[in-house]
Amino acid sequence: MGAASSDYVLILAGGSGTRFWPLSRAGRPKQLLDLFGKGSMLMQAVRRAAGLVPTERIFILTNAEQLAEVQRQVSALIDPSHVVAEPLRRDTAPAVALGVGLIAAQDPQARMLVMPSDALIGNDGAFVALARDALALAGREAALITIGIRPTWACPSYGYIERAEEWHDAALSHTCYSVARFCEKPDAATAARYVESGRFCWNAGMFVWSVPTVLAQLEAHCPQLADFAVALARSTTPHDFIAHHFPKLTPISIDYALMEKADRVLNFEATFEWDDIGSWISLGKRLPADAQGNATNTSLAVQAAAGNIVYAAPGKQVALLGVSDLIVVDTPDALLVARKEDADRIKQIVAQLPPQLT
Repeated sequence: MGAASSDYVLILAGGSGTRFWPLSRAGRPKQLLDLFGKGSMLMQAVRRAAGLVPTERIFILTNAEQLAEVQRQVSALIDPSHVVAEPLRRDTAPAVALGVGLIAAQDPQARMLVMPSDALIGNDGAFVALARDALALAGREAALITIGIRPTWACPSYGYIERAEEWHDAALSHTCYSVARFCEKPDAATAARYVESGRFCWNAGMFVWSVPTVLAQLEAHCPQLADFAVALARSTTPHDFIAHHFPKLTPISIDYALMEKADRVLNFEATFEWDDIGSWISLGKRLPADAQGNATNTSLAVQAAAGNIVYAAPGKQVALLGVSDLIVVDTPDALLVARKEDADRIKQIVAQLPPQLT
């Protein structure tokens, strides 16, 4: 079954560019990097979305710092007018409201998928099949729909969604559940209980709904965002409207603002491989590694070295002697050497660097 004429995709492509420093910068965050030689994660997301809807029904939301690079990467597929920059970062709820307004201007009855651009998805065909099922359900039910990930370990860095009873719909090709609650990032012990129960999935930030349904829920739970989206949809000068009104919106996440309060939320569990590649540690798990666990994308010589992650220009020779559990990242203008246990603190040292290196 092909895409319905009312189906749209909104790709969220912002980010600060700190977690993968020095490879990433403010103007080139993770989703704009080609980490595995298969194109940037943004381009992978665009191609994935193009398997679901025509490219003229894809919108990309980014920020002013990254606008030029996003437009450069997607120019062969996406109309420049469909790449929109937030004038100021306001978290995910205002970003979603902006996207709803843009799509409502095209079709006030549209069904839409919201997806981040910075996740690695292993099976595009399975993703498209599940997204089509969710979009079709959004056209039949006044519900906000989430796509969650079955946990592979008790990760305390993700939000979780607790499922309740199965949602029965004879037209569905995938299993769907009603949602009991959203859970913020837990401590390690709580995450372990969540995973052991079998009732929880990771919140991957992927949402599906119809424009009328999401506007009704925004009106009920965060009317400022509903008013903004409706007024944007009616505006004859949308870019001017965004520039003037978007910075006035209250920064808040879509989970806090809407999903935790919504009247009816449903959940599909992903049938595709997913990884948010959230740090050098997770990226290292996807790089080729030697028998001592040294993972790298380049030529590596080791002596009494184990468990290191090395990322450099392909073909550059790196030698490690007597060191273990380090992250070593070499770029033309910067070098990072850090302990793996300090991966989450990289953003702290980025704050100390001169602006031209961030």
